[in-house]
Amino acid sequence: MNTLALGPSWLDPDYLIQTFGLIGVLVIVFAESGLLIGFFLPGDSLLFTTGLLVTTGKLDTPLWLVCTLVVAAAVLGDQVGYLFGRKVGPSLFKRPDSKLFKQENVEKAHEFFEKHGPKSLILARFVPIVRTFTPIIAGVSRMNYRSFIIFNLIGGLLWGAGVTLLGSALGKVEFVHKHIELILVGIVLISVVPVAIEILRARSQSKKNPPRSDHGAPGTPNPPGSRGRHAKR
Repeated sequence: MNTLALGPSWLDPDYLIQTFGLIGVLVIVFAESGLLIGFFLPGDSLLFTTGLLVTTGKLDTPLWLVCTLVVAAAVLGDQVGYLFGRKVGPSLFKRPDSKLFKQENVEKAHEFFEKHGPKSLILARFVPIVRTFTPIIAGVSRMNYRSFIIFNLIGGLLWGAGVTLLGSALGKVEFVHKHIELILVGIVLISVVPVAIEILRARSQSKKNPPRSDHGAPGTPNPPGSRGRHAKR
């Protein structure tokens, strides 16, 4: 299956799967679910393509096993992100920008977590970049561990198995086979829409209400801590 390159070849789902196989898929899902360096990886399109390749017989692994392993990788990735967040604490908000780390990504995830609470662990699964940082922010905020595990499992199941099964189901449709390039582009665009909306909303609010902080320079968010709304008591 030849797909349209959605950027560098090493970010193209078809290339990644053909080169690294199922192991590569699991590593990418794990990294994108909770490692700081995984935010740029193509999670949605990768899982969709994986399901499609299983259906077409180009990935010789039972679908149930693929879904089980993907969910496990997603859940474990979030688990690592949560533990990392608990360890680094508010210092994460003081970390300087680099090529692979942008402070604005942490701030967006923080706002997302504060807005949606524990269910953000489910919603964030379907939002690129945010899904990488949200479990880390949950750890920084010291979210109740039992609640974290429950929402982590639900989110990992809905996203990991859901998107893979969607690719498998649509892989049986002839139209999808003939227009797989457009399908993958559409998935990428749809996954970017929430981020674009959030950016536009944030810019609109910042123009109306310039950010202030009583504990630091204007525009500096107060990092979540043990007194946060979702802190463990």
